Amino acid sequence: MLSFLNRRKAALCLGACILTSASVSAGPLPERVEIAVRDRIAAGTYQTLAFGIVDGDKSEVAAYGKLDEGNPPDGDTVYEIGSITKTFTATLLAQSVLAGRVALDTPVAQLLPDFQIPSRNGMEITLGELGTQHSALPRLPSNLRPKDAGDPYADYDAARLKAFLAGYQLPRDPGATYEYSNLGFGLLGYALAQSEHTAYGALIDQKILKPLGMTTSDAVSSNAMRPHLAPGHNNRGGVAKNWHMDALAGAGAIHSTTNDMLRYLRANMGVDQSPLAEAMKLAQQPRSDMNKTMRIGVAWMTTRKGIVWHNGETEGYRSFIGFTADGRRGVVVLSSTDAYLDDLGFAVLDPDARLLPAYQAIVLPSTSLDEYVGTYKVDGRILLKIFRTNDQLLVQETGQGPIPIFPSAPNEFFAKAARASASFTRDPTGVVNGLVLHRNGDHVARKSSASEQPANE
Repeated sequence: MLSFLNRRKAALCLGACILTSASVSAGPLPERVEIAVRDRIAAGTYQTLAFGIVDGDKSEVAAYGKLDEGNPPDGDTVYEIGSITKTFTATLLAQSVLAGRVALDTPVAQLLPDFQIPSRNGMEITLGELGTQHSALPRLPSNLRPKDAGDPYADYDAARLKAFLAGYQLPRDPGATYEYSNLGFGLLGYALAQSEHTAYGALIDQKILKPLGMTTSDAVSSNAMRPHLAPGHNNRGGVAKNWHMDALAGAGAIHSTTNDMLRYLRANMGVDQSPLAEAMKLAQQPRSDMNKTMRIGVAWMTTRKGIVWHNGETEGYRSFIGFTADGRRGVVVLSSTDAYLDDLGFAVLDPDARLLPAYQAIVLPSTSLDEYVGTYKVDGRILLKIFRTNDQLLVQETGQGPIPIFPSAPNEFFAKAARASASFTRDPTGVVNGLVLHRNGDHVARKSSASEQPANE
């Protein structure tokens, strides 16, 4: 492995220009994105942000904020990239397809003869259905019961994966509809590695990282990388544990740097000649509908404006990668805080993309938080349960896990983990009687009576 000093020299071939939060000169970001980034860093939304920007054949790195020890991040700062790992797994699948070892319609059971893979109505789950998130497998397996909730995938091994699949009944036919599944992509990565008689990390290193010169990336954080790892922070502001992944590594195990991710981005965009170009294009090709405005290839999603993208999230990190369909502009964004950042990535690529405001959290008297506790019915169907844990309010939507919300003013709250905020309403006597949810428009919600079903029951 190259030393980090040599790696910095190697980065010059990308034309990388490292900026820090102290810089006041014009940087590679659009002005409105630059302003939003600085406002959010100042508001404490993120501890650090690192951007890798591709504009034509030029590449630059812009880094903001400060690490725990007070130093600024740079292009060699290591982050967890979370579900962007799925695009690497997608490339592995595309390589196997092009090599003739498998096809997209190959049942995953053929790669795992010792596993009992669920099927329905005689229809088997294929590799392509795993890759396009149409497998009918759930987001997570029900036997994911970690010893350490802060590192939830560390002890989920092949035996647990095998046991879950053997006992699971598909709720619908494979291929019927889109449902995002970490389990499905973890299974895909595991099956591809098993078919090559190796581990996922070793396969990624051999097939993708080494060919692209990504010398400071790995599915397992190496001793050389660890001193350069940005400590992650959860959306409550605390230091998060780093994740380790076993059988489901293909869903989100990779650690990387902005410099390395620029190499990966440029290869996917076709800016640089790469032995992976054909496989990457095959993975990116849209194949199925996700919703009315989005299509999905193998992992990669494409908007109606032609932006190809994916994002990632772990307990202490967020990430985004995307590029325009013409291959002229691309961006990767890495953060050491688990707070929503997709709008920053899209705004680099699309001048019309909406940017969220930079919310500044305030402190309300702890007793006043109880006024907002209750269940709210959005559009007459979705239930939001708002409850208090110590001095923190949390919201739980039907079928989802709870996330913390923070006050920006009396009756005004926002979520760091999602693109949403809420304005609470009061009746003439001053009692909270509803809210307006600001998420893809404004949605009025009334506060339900005690007899109505709460969100987590």
